[in-house]
Amino acid sequence: MLLPQTYMNDAGTSVGPARGALKIALERVLVLHDEIDLPFGEIRVRTGGGLAGHNGLRSLRAALGSPGFTRVRAGVGRPPTTDPELVAAYVLGRFRESGAEVSELAHRAADIAQRLVEEEAVLP
Repeated sequence: MLLPQTYMNDAGTSVGPARGALKIALERVLVLHDEIDLPFGEIRVRTGGGLAGHNGLRSLRAALGSPGFTRVRAGVGRPPTTDPELVAAYVLGRFRESGAEVSELAHRAADIAQRLVEEEAVLP
């Protein structure tokens, strides 16, 4: 497990070198992240695919050389605008949901990630 000591937007600067040093196959990389394109509380698992403007995923793709890693996507909802400045403020701002709801979402995402690793359901 790696907890990058970078901002999410620069996560690739930690994950890429760690993957190389540990000789981990791309298919074994599992990333947990927020997802504004899912309603708050919804969680989905996906391998590969688009980055939907997520700068952290863009950094990871650049460092890993491919978007083919697996993701646990935790929905945080989308603001009612497409204005990039307002969307950025929303993503970087405080949750509108209660601390208990946010904590429950984080725990469910972590449980799903743990199951994926233990059962090797998605990760070969």
